[in-house]
Amino acid sequence: MQLGMIGLGRMGGNIVRRLMKRGHSAVVYDKDPKAVAALATEGAVAAATLEEFVAKLERPRTAWVMLPAGKITEATVETLAKLMQADDVVIDGGNSFWQDDVRRGKALRERGLYYVDVGTSGGIWGIERGYCMMIGGDKKVVDRLDPIFAALAPGIGDIPRTEGRDGRDPRIEQGYIHAGPTGAGHFVKMIHNGIEYGLMQAYAEGFALMQGHPDFDLDLEAIAGTWLQGSVVRSWLLELTRDFLGDAKSLSETAPVVADSGEGRWTAQEAIDRGIPAPVISAALMQRFASQGRDDFSARVLALMRNRFGGHAIPKEKP
Repeated sequence: MQLGMIGLGRMGGNIVRRLMKRGHSAVVYDKDPKAVAALATEGAVAAATLEEFVAKLERPRTAWVMLPAGKITEATVETLAKLMQADDVVIDGGNSFWQDDVRRGKALRERGLYYVDVGTSGGIWGIERGYCMMIGGDKKVVDRLDPIFAALAPGIGDIPRTEGRDGRDPRIEQGYIHAGPTGAGHFVKMIHNGIEYGLMQAYAEGFALMQGHPDFDLDLEAIAGTWLQGSVVRSWLLELTRDFLGDAKSLSETAPVVADSGEGRWTAQEAIDRGIPAPVISAALMQRFASQGRDDFSARVLALMRNRFGGHAIPKEKP
């Protein structure tokens, strides 16, 4: 099949490469001509403008937008809606807010177009390992695009089959799912990333407790490696953590600042809106805020309180 890709960053570019390796063709566009030229040398069809991009796609067209959530994605989808024709498909594979998907999907249907939201997990490793995808949209369109999703998915690999699940959608064990109507894909990906916040925070806190222990000289890299062999806390995330725990230089040179993306905030807000307790995810989000210096004022207030009532010394900022 042919796919058009808009946005050739770490994810978009590698999605195109994985597809082409599996026999599919691609038309590519990015605001950076160098990114377009690089993929053109690998077999993709280059486009210099969105108009040219749409013109080079075969009908019914499929355009995958892989851009940061927000204004740039909104503007790109709006432009595509004006350039494309009935039965064409716009895919948003970024991390858009699911309610934006519902709104966009409705607007595109009024023009005779289809909108598919694909929550995509795999990061920089996806080109080799494949991408876990959570897909929202009209069933007949998702089924029509299945060869694309199947090529991108990780596949079953050596994971043991789930017993007693005969008759279930075989895509599930391949690492992708049609989660539901428009918006469902990004909603599930939002929760996925909220869980990711909690997992990462738990691992970080656990290793911090072991690092520099006064009674034990613990090898954190070896401990992580041991946990990867049969422990209930084993995971790919732990595998990645193991790989840098033995690199003291990288750890010492890394600033203790952790950015937060929209999905963590949206997940916490979903919990608030629906009255569903999510203390681990919410606390992990707050910890990221703290790492960005957003608790500096409150920390200063606390230090001064302790000084006023107990005479405790006030630590001073280094010049």
